Amino acid sequence: MVDFNPETGEVQSKNTHQGYSDESDWARGQAWGLYGYVMIYRETGNKIYLNQAKKIANFLQNHPQLPNDMVPYWDFDVSDLENEPRDVSSAAIMASALYELSCYSNNQKKYKEAADQILKSITSKYRSPKGQNKGFILQNSTGQKPKKSEIDLPLNYADYYYLEALSRKEKLEKDIKLFEK
Repeated sequence: MVDFNPETGEVQSKNTHQGYSDESDWARGQAWGLYGYVMIYRETGNKIYLNQAKKIANFLQNHPQLPNDMVPYWDFDVSDLENEPRDVSSAAIMASALYELSCYSNNQKKYKEAADQILKSITSKYRSPKGQNKGFILQNSTGQKPKKSEIDLPLNYADYYYLEALSRKEKLEKDIKLFEK
C-alpha cells in the first residue's frame, strides 16, 4: 500500500500486510496493480493509465525472479525462493489483465503470448485433481503468508480470474479470426 500526499502526489509512506516487506514486490499486489490500471484505462480512455499498465506488465514479465512457467512465488523478493510457495492467483490475475491489455496496445502479440503462456502453465501444472479440493479448479495459491494464512491451497479468487482469463482468451481469439477473414 502506498499513501500519497493528496496535494503534491508525493509518496508519504509504503507498507504491506501481505508482502514480504514494505519495499518488496508482493506478487498478487503487483498483479492487481496491472489489472486495476487496465480497468481504469478501459473506463476512462486516459492514456496515463494505459501507460502505467504497460509499465507494470513489462516489470512483471521481465522480473528476474519470475519463474519460467510465469507463475510467481508469493513475493518476488523473498530470499530463498525455492522453499517458498507459488501464488497461482497472481498468475491468473496477470493473465486476465494481459489479455485485456493486448486489446489496447500496439504490442497485442506480446501481451497475448504472455497470457497464453501463463494459462498453459496454470492449466497443465496447477489444476486441482478432479474430485479434490472441494470443487476448486486451481491449487497452489497463497493468501497471506506473513500471517501464516491460506498458504499453498486453493482460493476462490484464483478460480475467478482463471475463468475470466479463459473467457477473455476465447473472445479475443474469436475476434482475431473474424478480423482475419
